[in-house]
Amino acid sequence: MGMDSGIEIKVINPRKVDNVVHPVGGGHATSASAAPQPSTSSPLPDERRRRQQQMQGQGEQRQGLIDFKPFKKWVPWMVPGFVLANIVVFIITMFINDCPKNSVSCVAGFLGRFSFQPMKENPLLGPSSYTLEKMGALEVSKIVHRHQAWRLISCIWLHAGVFHILANMLSLVFIGIRLEQEFGFVRIGLLYLIAGFGGSLLSSLFIQTGISVGASGALFGLLGSMLSELITNWTIYANKLAALLTLILIIIINLAVGILPHVDNFAHIGGFLSGFLLGFVFLIRPQFGYVSEKHVPPGYIAASRKPKHKPYQYVLWIISLMLLIVGLTVGLILLFRGVNLYDHCSWCHYMSCIPTSLWSCKSQQVYCESTQYGNQLNLTCISNGKSNIYTLSGENSSQVQQLCSKLCS
Repeated sequence: MGMDSGIEIKVINPRKVDNVVHPVGGGHATSASAAPQPSTSSPLPDERRRRQQQMQGQGEQRQGLIDFKPFKKWVPWMVPGFVLANIVVFIITMFINDCPKNSVSCVAGFLGRFSFQPMKENPLLGPSSYTLEKMGALEVSKIVHRHQAWRLISCIWLHAGVFHILANMLSLVFIGIRLEQEFGFVRIGLLYLIAGFGGSLLSSLFIQTGISVGASGALFGLLGSMLSELITNWTIYANKLAALLTLILIIIINLAVGILPHVDNFAHIGGFLSGFLLGFVFLIRPQFGYVSEKHVPPGYIAASRKPKHKPYQYVLWIISLMLLIVGLTVGLILLFRGVNLYDHCSWCHYMSCIPTSLWSCKSQQVYCESTQYGNQLNLTCISNGKSNIYTLSGENSSQVQQLCSKLCS
Protein backbone atom coordinates (compact mmCIF):
# COMPACT_ATOMS: atom_id res chain seq x y z
CA MET A 1 0.00 0.00 0.00
CA GLY A 2 1.22 3.53 -0.68
CA MET A 3 0.25 4.98 2.72
CA ASP A 4 0.87 3.70 6.21
CA SER A 5 -2.79 4.10 7.09
CA GLY A 6 -3.96 1.88 4.22
CA ILE A 7 -5.58 -1.42 5.23
CA GLU A 8 -6.26 -4.50 3.15
CA ILE A 9 -8.35 -7.50 4.16
CA LYS A 10 -7.37 -11.05 3.29
CA VAL A 11 -10.02 -13.74 3.72
CA ILE A 12 -8.62 -17.20 4.23
CA ASN A 13 -11.13 -20.02 4.32
CA PRO A 14 -9.42 -23.38 4.35
CA ARG A 15 -12.46 -24.94 5.96
CA LYS A 16 -16.13 -24.33 6.21
CA VAL A 17 -16.10 -22.22 9.36
CA ASP A 18 -12.62 -20.76 9.68
CA ASN A 19 -12.68 -17.37 7.97
CA VAL A 20 -9.87 -15.16 9.26
CA VAL A 21 -9.30 -11.49 8.51
CA HIS A 22 -5.67 -10.32 8.39
CA PRO A 23 -4.72 -6.65 8.17
CA VAL A 24 -1.83 -5.96 5.76
CA GLY A 25 -0.03 -2.65 5.57
CA GLY A 26 3.03 -0.69 6.63
CA GLY A 27 1.57 0.51 9.91
CA HIS A 28 -0.08 -2.81 10.83
CA ALA A 29 2.48 -5.44 9.94
CA THR A 30 2.43 -8.46 12.19
CA SER A 31 5.31 -10.51 10.77
CA ALA A 32 8.67 -10.89 12.44
CA SER A 33 10.39 -8.86 9.72
CA ALA A 34 8.22 -5.86 10.53
CA ALA A 35 8.95 -5.94 14.25
CA PRO A 36 10.46 -2.75 15.74
CA GLN A 37 14.25 -2.62 15.49
CA PRO A 38 16.15 -2.52 18.75
CA SER A 39 17.61 0.84 19.78
CA THR A 40 21.35 1.59 19.64
CA SER A 41 21.57 1.40 23.38
CA SER A 42 21.40 -2.14 24.68
CA PRO A 43 18.65 -2.42 27.28
CA LEU A 44 19.09 -4.53 30.36
CA PRO A 45 17.98 -8.18 30.08
CA ASP A 46 14.99 -7.63 32.39
CA GLU A 47 13.87 -4.58 30.47
CA ARG A 48 14.20 -6.40 27.12
CA ARG A 49 12.18 -9.33 28.41
CA ARG A 50 9.48 -6.98 29.67
CA ARG A 51 9.30 -5.22 26.29
CA GLN A 52 8.99 -8.55 24.44
CA GLN A 53 6.15 -9.65 26.73
CA GLN A 54 4.32 -6.38 26.05
CA MET A 55 4.69 -6.86 22.26
CA GLN A 56 3.48 -10.45 22.54
CA GLY A 57 0.42 -9.38 24.53
CA GLN A 58 -0.42 -6.69 21.97
CA GLY A 59 -0.15 -9.26 19.16
CA GLU A 60 -2.48 -11.68 20.94
CA GLN A 61 -4.96 -8.87 21.58
CA ARG A 62 -4.88 -7.83 17.90
CA GLN A 63 -5.34 -11.45 16.81
CA GLY A 64 -8.34 -11.79 19.12
CA LEU A 65 -9.90 -8.73 17.52
CA ILE A 66 -9.50 -9.83 13.91
CA ASP A 67 -10.19 -13.58 14.09
CA PHE A 68 -13.83 -14.41 13.65
CA LYS A 69 -16.14 -17.24 12.62
CA PRO A 70 -18.86 -15.97 10.28
CA PHE A 71 -20.96 -19.17 10.55
CA LYS A 72 -22.66 -19.28 13.91
CA LYS A 73 -22.57 -22.56 15.80
CA TRP A 74 -25.96 -23.39 17.30
CA VAL A 75 -26.55 -25.39 20.45
CA PRO A 76 -28.74 -28.34 19.39
CA TRP A 77 -31.91 -28.77 21.42
CA MET A 78 -34.65 -29.33 18.87
CA VAL A 79 -33.38 -32.66 17.51
CA PRO A 80 -33.00 -34.13 21.03
CA GLY A 81 -36.50 -32.76 21.68
CA PHE A 82 -37.82 -34.57 18.60
CA VAL A 83 -36.21 -37.80 19.82
CA LEU A 84 -37.81 -37.39 23.23
CA ALA A 85 -41.20 -36.62 21.67
CA ASN A 86 -41.07 -39.77 19.53
CA ILE A 87 -40.21 -41.90 22.56
CA VAL A 88 -43.03 -40.37 24.63
CA VAL A 89 -45.53 -40.95 21.81
CA PHE A 90 -44.42 -44.59 21.55
CA ILE A 91 -44.87 -45.10 25.30
CA ILE A 92 -48.35 -43.57 25.12
CA THR A 93 -49.18 -45.82 22.15
CA MET A 94 -48.15 -48.91 24.10
CA PHE A 95 -50.21 -47.75 27.09
CA ILE A 96 -53.30 -47.37 24.90
CA ASN A 97 -52.58 -50.69 23.16
CA ASP A 98 -52.91 -52.65 26.45
CA CYS A 99 -52.01 -56.04 24.97
CA PRO A 100 -53.11 -58.20 27.97
CA LYS A 101 -56.64 -56.82 27.71
CA ASN A 102 -57.02 -57.02 23.93
CA SER A 103 -54.97 -60.08 22.91
CA VAL A 104 -54.85 -63.75 23.73
CA SER A 105 -51.05 -63.75 24.19
CA CYS A 106 -48.39 -61.07 24.56
CA VAL A 107 -44.61 -60.74 24.38
CA ALA A 108 -42.83 -59.60 27.58
CA GLY A 109 -45.99 -60.01 29.66
CA PHE A 110 -44.15 -58.80 32.79
CA LEU A 111 -44.46 -55.28 31.35
CA GLY A 112 -48.19 -55.36 31.98
CA ARG A 113 -50.22 -53.15 29.67
CA PHE A 114 -46.95 -52.05 28.02
CA SER A 115 -46.26 -55.59 26.76
CA PHE A 116 -45.98 -56.21 23.01
CA GLN A 117 -48.23 -57.90 20.49
CA PRO A 118 -47.39 -61.49 19.47
CA MET A 119 -44.38 -61.80 17.16
CA LYS A 120 -46.52 -63.25 14.35
CA GLU A 121 -48.62 -60.11 14.42
CA ASN A 122 -45.87 -57.56 14.95
CA PRO A 123 -42.25 -58.81 14.75
CA LEU A 124 -40.92 -55.32 15.58
CA LEU A 125 -42.07 -55.55 19.22
CA GLY A 126 -44.82 -52.99 19.20
CA PRO A 127 -48.57 -52.32 19.25
CA SER A 128 -51.32 -53.65 17.03
CA SER A 129 -52.27 -52.14 13.69
CA TYR A 130 -55.60 -51.09 15.17
CA THR A 131 -53.87 -49.05 17.89
CA LEU A 132 -51.56 -47.37 15.37
CA GLU A 133 -54.57 -46.54 13.21
CA LYS A 134 -56.36 -45.03 16.20
CA MET A 135 -53.25 -42.97 17.10
CA GLY A 136 -53.01 -41.39 13.65
CA ALA A 137 -51.26 -43.78 11.26
CA LEU A 138 -51.28 -42.96 7.57
CA GLU A 139 -54.41 -44.50 6.08
CA VAL A 140 -55.44 -43.21 2.67
CA SER A 141 -59.13 -44.08 2.90
CA LYS A 142 -59.57 -41.93 6.00
CA ILE A 143 -57.61 -39.06 4.47
CA VAL A 144 -59.68 -39.06 1.28
CA HIS A 145 -63.16 -40.00 2.50
CA ARG A 146 -63.09 -38.61 6.05
CA HIS A 147 -60.84 -35.61 5.29
CA GLN A 148 -58.30 -36.53 7.98
CA ALA A 149 -55.36 -34.81 6.28
CA TRP A 150 -53.63 -34.43 9.66
CA ARG A 151 -52.58 -38.07 9.32
CA LEU A 152 -49.97 -36.94 6.77
CA ILE A 153 -48.11 -35.33 9.69
CA SER A 154 -49.18 -37.45 12.68
CA CYS A 155 -47.84 -40.66 11.12
CA ILE A 156 -44.23 -39.45 11.25
CA TRP A 157 -44.37 -39.42 15.07
CA LEU A 158 -45.57 -43.02 15.31
CA HIS A 159 -43.48 -46.19 15.15
CA ALA A 160 -44.40 -49.82 14.65
CA GLY A 161 -42.13 -51.21 17.38
CA VAL A 162 -39.01 -51.00 19.51
CA PHE A 163 -36.67 -51.95 16.66
CA HIS A 164 -38.33 -49.42 14.37
CA ILE A 165 -38.04 -46.47 16.73
CA LEU A 166 -34.51 -47.42 17.81
CA ALA A 167 -33.21 -47.40 14.22
CA ASN A 168 -34.95 -44.14 13.34
CA MET A 169 -33.94 -42.24 16.47
CA LEU A 170 -30.28 -43.25 16.18
CA SER A 171 -30.30 -41.99 12.59
CA LEU A 172 -31.99 -38.76 13.66
CA VAL A 173 -29.35 -38.13 16.34
CA PHE A 174 -26.39 -38.75 14.02
CA ILE A 175 -27.76 -36.72 11.10
CA GLY A 176 -29.95 -34.10 12.74
CA ILE A 177 -27.67 -32.81 15.49
CA ARG A 178 -24.88 -31.94 13.05
CA LEU A 179 -27.33 -30.08 10.79
CA GLU A 180 -28.91 -28.20 13.70
CA GLN A 181 -25.47 -27.10 14.92
CA GLU A 182 -24.68 -25.71 11.48
CA PHE A 183 -28.00 -24.17 10.46
CA GLY A 184 -30.13 -23.70 13.56
CA PHE A 185 -33.37 -25.15 14.85
CA VAL A 186 -35.77 -23.10 12.70
CA ARG A 187 -34.48 -24.22 9.31
CA ILE A 188 -33.84 -27.82 10.30
CA GLY A 189 -37.17 -28.09 12.13
CA LEU A 190 -39.10 -26.85 9.09
CA LEU A 191 -37.06 -29.08 6.80
CA TYR A 192 -37.78 -32.15 8.95
CA LEU A 193 -41.54 -31.53 9.06
CA ILE A 194 -41.98 -30.58 5.39
CA ALA A 195 -39.86 -33.52 4.21
CA GLY A 196 -41.89 -35.87 6.41
CA PHE A 197 -45.07 -34.44 4.91
CA GLY A 198 -43.70 -34.91 1.38
CA GLY A 199 -42.81 -38.52 2.13
CA SER A 200 -46.29 -39.23 3.49
CA LEU A 201 -47.87 -37.59 0.46
CA LEU A 202 -45.97 -39.66 -2.11
CA SER A 203 -46.63 -42.82 -0.11
CA SER A 204 -50.37 -42.05 -0.10
CA LEU A 205 -50.43 -41.70 -3.87
CA PHE A 206 -49.01 -45.20 -4.39
CA ILE A 207 -49.74 -47.38 -1.35
CA GLN A 208 -53.45 -47.04 -0.68
CA THR A 209 -54.08 -50.22 1.30
CA GLY A 210 -52.99 -50.81 4.87
CA ILE A 211 -51.36 -48.27 7.17
CA SER A 212 -47.94 -46.64 7.32
CA VAL A 213 -46.01 -45.10 10.23
CA GLY A 214 -42.50 -43.87 10.93
CA ALA A 215 -40.12 -40.94 10.65
CA SER A 216 -38.16 -42.46 7.75
CA GLY A 217 -39.45 -39.92 5.22
CA ALA A 218 -38.30 -37.01 7.38
CA LEU A 219 -34.91 -38.68 7.93
CA PHE A 220 -34.43 -39.16 4.19
CA GLY A 221 -35.31 -35.49 3.85
CA LEU A 222 -32.33 -34.63 6.05
CA LEU A 223 -30.11 -36.84 3.88
CA GLY A 224 -31.40 -35.14 0.73
CA SER A 225 -30.77 -31.70 2.22
CA MET A 226 -27.17 -32.66 2.99
CA LEU A 227 -26.63 -33.47 -0.68
CA SER A 228 -28.15 -30.24 -1.97
CA GLU A 229 -26.31 -28.23 0.71
CA LEU A 230 -23.02 -29.65 -0.56
CA ILE A 231 -23.93 -28.76 -4.14
CA THR A 232 -25.15 -25.21 -3.51
CA ASN A 233 -22.27 -24.36 -1.15
CA TRP A 234 -19.68 -26.03 -3.36
CA THR A 235 -17.13 -23.17 -3.20
CA ILE A 236 -16.59 -23.32 0.58
CA TYR A 237 -15.78 -27.02 0.85
CA ALA A 238 -12.46 -28.82 0.74
CA ASN A 239 -12.32 -32.41 -0.57
CA LYS A 240 -15.54 -31.77 -2.46
CA LEU A 241 -15.53 -34.85 -4.65
CA ALA A 242 -14.79 -37.26 -1.80
CA ALA A 243 -17.57 -35.76 0.31
CA LEU A 244 -20.02 -35.93 -2.61
CA LEU A 245 -19.26 -39.56 -3.47
CA THR A 246 -19.47 -40.63 0.17
CA LEU A 247 -22.85 -38.97 0.65
CA ILE A 248 -24.24 -40.42 -2.60
CA LEU A 249 -23.11 -43.91 -1.53
CA ILE A 250 -24.88 -43.56 1.84
CA ILE A 251 -28.08 -42.41 0.12
CA ILE A 252 -28.01 -45.28 -2.40
CA ILE A 253 -27.53 -47.87 0.36
CA ASN A 254 -30.42 -46.48 2.39
CA LEU A 255 -32.74 -46.34 -0.62
CA ALA A 256 -31.75 -49.89 -1.55
CA VAL A 257 -33.04 -51.11 1.81
CA GLY A 258 -36.45 -49.87 0.72
CA ILE A 259 -36.84 -52.60 -1.89
CA LEU A 260 -37.38 -55.11 0.93
CA PRO A 261 -40.98 -56.13 1.68
CA HIS A 262 -42.97 -54.27 4.35
CA VAL A 263 -40.76 -51.16 3.93
CA ASP A 264 -42.45 -48.03 2.56
CA ASN A 265 -39.83 -46.89 0.07
CA PHE A 266 -42.17 -44.32 -1.46
CA ALA A 267 -42.07 -42.44 1.84
CA HIS A 268 -38.28 -42.58 1.63
CA ILE A 269 -38.23 -41.30 -1.94
CA GLY A 270 -40.79 -38.55 -1.28
CA GLY A 271 -38.95 -37.40 1.82
CA PHE A 272 -35.60 -37.44 0.01
CA LEU A 273 -36.88 -35.38 -2.95
CA SER A 274 -38.56 -32.86 -0.62
CA GLY A 275 -35.43 -32.53 1.50
CA PHE A 276 -33.21 -32.23 -1.57
CA LEU A 277 -35.23 -29.27 -2.85
CA LEU A 278 -35.51 -27.71 0.60
CA GLY A 279 -31.73 -27.86 1.03
CA PHE A 280 -31.30 -25.40 -1.85
CA VAL A 281 -33.81 -23.08 -0.15
CA PHE A 282 -32.95 -23.31 3.55
CA LEU A 283 -29.26 -24.27 3.66
CA ILE A 284 -27.68 -21.74 1.29
CA ARG A 285 -24.44 -20.10 2.54
CA PRO A 286 -22.40 -17.07 1.38
CA GLN A 287 -19.80 -17.86 -1.28
CA PHE A 288 -16.11 -18.26 -0.50
CA GLY A 289 -14.38 -14.92 0.01
CA TYR A 290 -17.50 -12.97 1.03
CA VAL A 291 -17.07 -10.91 4.20
CA SER A 292 -20.12 -9.36 5.82
CA GLU A 293 -19.70 -5.83 7.16
CA LYS A 294 -20.87 -6.87 10.61
CA HIS A 295 -18.01 -9.36 10.84
CA VAL A 296 -15.29 -6.81 10.06
CA PRO A 297 -13.75 -5.30 13.25
CA PRO A 298 -13.95 -1.51 13.73
CA GLY A 299 -11.31 0.32 11.74
CA TYR A 300 -11.00 -2.38 9.08
CA ILE A 301 -12.35 -2.43 5.56
CA ALA A 302 -12.89 -5.27 3.10
CA ALA A 303 -10.59 -5.13 0.09
CA SER A 304 -12.99 -7.02 -2.20
CA ARG A 305 -16.73 -6.53 -2.50
CA LYS A 306 -17.87 -9.97 -3.55
CA PRO A 307 -21.62 -10.54 -3.72
CA LYS A 308 -23.01 -12.68 -0.93
CA HIS A 309 -24.12 -15.52 -3.20
CA LYS A 310 -23.14 -16.74 -6.63
CA PRO A 311 -25.69 -16.51 -9.47
CA TYR A 312 -26.13 -20.30 -9.65
CA GLN A 313 -27.16 -20.31 -5.97
CA TYR A 314 -29.99 -17.88 -6.71
CA VAL A 315 -31.06 -19.94 -9.74
CA LEU A 316 -31.15 -23.18 -7.70
CA TRP A 317 -33.06 -21.41 -4.91
CA ILE A 318 -35.80 -20.18 -7.26
CA ILE A 319 -36.14 -23.43 -9.24
CA SER A 320 -36.21 -25.61 -6.11
CA LEU A 321 -38.84 -23.48 -4.37
CA MET A 322 -41.08 -23.52 -7.44
CA LEU A 323 -40.72 -27.29 -7.92
CA LEU A 324 -41.47 -27.92 -4.26
CA ILE A 325 -44.61 -25.78 -4.20
CA VAL A 326 -45.92 -27.22 -7.46
CA GLY A 327 -45.11 -30.80 -6.46
CA LEU A 328 -46.84 -30.62 -3.07
CA THR A 329 -49.86 -28.81 -4.50
CA VAL A 330 -50.35 -31.26 -7.37
CA GLY A 331 -49.82 -34.19 -5.00
CA LEU A 332 -52.52 -32.99 -2.62
CA ILE A 333 -54.96 -32.41 -5.47
CA LEU A 334 -54.39 -35.94 -6.81
CA LEU A 335 -54.70 -37.45 -3.34
CA PHE A 336 -58.04 -35.85 -2.50
CA ARG A 337 -59.37 -36.85 -5.90
CA GLY A 338 -58.62 -40.45 -5.01
CA VAL A 339 -55.99 -40.98 -7.74
CA ASN A 340 -53.88 -44.14 -7.44
CA LEU A 341 -50.61 -43.63 -9.31
CA TYR A 342 -50.14 -47.39 -9.61
CA ASP A 343 -52.91 -47.26 -12.24
CA HIS A 344 -50.76 -44.95 -14.36
CA CYS A 345 -47.37 -46.57 -13.72
CA SER A 346 -47.20 -50.33 -14.16
CA TRP A 347 -43.55 -50.66 -13.07
CA CYS A 348 -43.55 -48.27 -10.11
CA HIS A 349 -44.21 -51.04 -7.60
CA TYR A 350 -40.61 -52.19 -8.16
CA MET A 351 -39.45 -48.94 -6.56
CA SER A 352 -40.86 -50.11 -3.24
CA CYS A 353 -40.35 -53.88 -3.36
CA ILE A 354 -38.53 -56.21 -5.74
CA PRO A 355 -39.76 -59.84 -5.47
CA THR A 356 -37.13 -62.55 -5.14
CA SER A 357 -37.01 -66.23 -4.25
CA LEU A 358 -36.48 -65.20 -0.62
CA TRP A 359 -39.59 -63.05 -0.21
CA SER A 360 -42.84 -62.02 -1.83
CA CYS A 361 -44.03 -58.47 -2.32
CA LYS A 362 -47.74 -59.29 -2.29
CA SER A 363 -49.52 -57.82 0.70
CA GLN A 364 -51.78 -60.37 2.32
CA GLN A 365 -55.14 -59.00 3.37
CA VAL A 366 -57.01 -60.99 6.02
CA TYR A 367 -60.80 -61.11 6.11
CA CYS A 368 -63.03 -63.15 8.37
CA GLU A 369 -66.73 -63.88 8.63
CA SER A 370 -67.96 -63.57 12.20
CA THR A 371 -71.02 -64.72 14.11
CA GLN A 372 -71.46 -63.79 17.75
CA TYR A 373 -73.75 -65.35 20.40
CA GLY A 374 -73.34 -63.53 23.69
CA ASN A 375 -69.64 -63.62 24.48
CA GLN A 376 -68.99 -66.49 22.03
CA LEU A 377 -67.50 -65.45 18.69
CA ASN A 378 -67.35 -67.78 15.70
CA LEU A 379 -64.71 -66.67 13.19
CA THR A 380 -64.06 -68.12 9.73
CA CYS A 381 -61.05 -67.01 7.71
CA ILE A 382 -62.02 -66.40 4.08
CA SER A 383 -58.53 -66.95 2.64
CA ASN A 384 -57.86 -70.42 4.12
CA GLY A 385 -61.34 -71.55 5.31
CA LYS A 386 -60.23 -72.14 8.91
CA SER A 387 -62.86 -71.64 11.60
CA ASN A 388 -62.74 -71.35 15.37
CA ILE A 389 -64.85 -70.26 18.34
CA TYR A 390 -63.48 -67.70 20.80
CA THR A 391 -64.70 -66.36 24.12
CA LEU A 392 -64.64 -62.57 24.25
CA SER A 393 -63.95 -60.64 27.43
CA GLY A 394 -65.87 -57.67 26.05
CA GLU A 395 -66.87 -55.93 22.85
CA ASN A 396 -63.55 -54.89 21.32
CA SER A 397 -62.97 -54.58 17.57
CA SER A 398 -59.21 -54.67 18.10
CA GLN A 399 -59.42 -58.09 19.73
CA VAL A 400 -61.60 -59.43 16.88
CA GLN A 401 -59.16 -58.11 14.27
CA GLN A 402 -56.22 -59.72 16.05
CA LEU A 403 -58.02 -63.06 16.34
CA CYS A 404 -58.81 -62.96 12.63
CA SER A 405 -55.18 -62.22 11.79
CA LYS A 406 -54.04 -65.13 13.95
CA LEU A 407 -56.60 -67.49 12.41
CA CYS A 408 -55.54 -66.61 8.85
CA SER A 409 -51.78 -66.82 9.50
